Amino acid sequence: MLQAAHKTGLVFFPAFDWAISPTHPEREERLLYTQDQVFEEGLFDIEGITELKPDMVRAQDIQRVHFCVPDVWEVATESHFISAGGAKTVGMAVMEKRIERGFALVRPPGHHAMRVVHGARGFCNINIEAVMIEFLRAAYGVDRVAIVDTDCHHGDGTQDIYWHDPDTLFISMHQDGRTLYPGSGFMNEFGGPNAVGTTLNIPLPPNTSEEGFLYAAEKIVMPILEEFKPDLIINSAGQDNHYSDPITNMNFSAQGYAELTSILKPDIAVLEGGYAIEGALPYVNVGIIMAMAGLDYSGVVEPDYDPARIRQSKDVTRYIEKTGEKILLAWSRRDEVRDHLCDGKDVMERDRSIFYDTDGITERQRETIRICSDCGGALRIDSSSDRGDRILAVHVPRKACDACRDQGRHWYETADGARFGYAYMQNRPEDKYLSKKP
Repeated sequence: MLQAAHKTGLVFFPAFDWAISPTHPEREERLLYTQDQVFEEGLFDIEGITELKPDMVRAQDIQRVHFCVPDVWEVATESHFISAGGAKTVGMAVMEKRIERGFALVRPPGHHAMRVVHGARGFCNINIEAVMIEFLRAAYGVDRVAIVDTDCHHGDGTQDIYWHDPDTLFISMHQDGRTLYPGSGFMNEFGGPNAVGTTLNIPLPPNTSEEGFLYAAEKIVMPILEEFKPDLIINSAGQDNHYSDPITNMNFSAQGYAELTSILKPDIAVLEGGYAIEGALPYVNVGIIMAMAGLDYSGVVEPDYDPARIRQSKDVTRYIEKTGEKILLAWSRRDEVRDHLCDGKDVMERDRSIFYDTDGITERQRETIRICSDCGGALRIDSSSDRGDRILAVHVPRKACDACRDQGRHWYETADGARFGYAYMQNRPEDKYLSKKP
């Protein structure tokens, strides 16, 4: 009998009762074909691969991460609670050493959901990886976390949530934002002033194949992970880099995804995108599962796989090599960049316009961060949407110093009722979420 080298847990949640529309690419069949393939290949007959049943998260778990407008119940459905709960289930099993590695094959996905949520964008309402991570921090004392997002689309929501967190390294490998939604994820997006360098983007040109992805993983991602020394590595395992995906322009394969997983060695993988429902997802997911379990995945091949047909050009190879040199140089100079950026400043502000493409909402934000050398800094967000909602959102970071705790409390307590319909505060040191009508 085959035996997994690494005890691996799987959670399936197809979300039968949630869909954007019956024919939308993000629908339940994304997981049903994979489930069939897993059973057909007999993966659950392998000693050390086990199925876990998803739990549900609580509103409190979501509120550690998000400011939902007007509240969680207006933003998230039961399926979102279970999807995030599937990731949480896997995380708990890893922390309690019931498994070594885990893969949450769940939907709806989450990596486009930002800290403030007025609705759905990029098919995402809540960020299921972030909800899981912050639960693990609150329940098990996890500190340093690395998230490697391998979805074809830039994980702009996860980036936003951890932009100011020096203890979370977010690395996104994705198709260049000049050619694909959401139009972000460039090398100059490097993290907030208190967390410079803990956001790293690797924009890859269209038609990148195995060679490019695996080069980026081995030569760029792994050296940075080794230096950061995370307690946990999370893979946002989007699969829309596949050569057959209908909404992207990349040339990755099931073999490539399995090899990428072997290189990253994630403790936890969480499914994100991937819309070639029959031609890619069953093969890619089986390859990832076998790689996580430490099994031979050389036989996992799509029926139409032809490596010569999808090989990247020499220009693409050179472009990726030069991109890697720039990223590694920026990483090595991150402290110098931070000192220059923060010199003499008490706070920094940025204004943003955010479009919720799924729900057709436009949000305006003014973000204020307290410059702090002792923690991630108190964060204030003035957010309004074209639907008439305006809120004040205050985030006090998990390891906040006394000055940032006082600043966050002051912002919340002095919220102007003439300007804001609601005021919210994430008090992470006390694991409390406060809300009021000023």
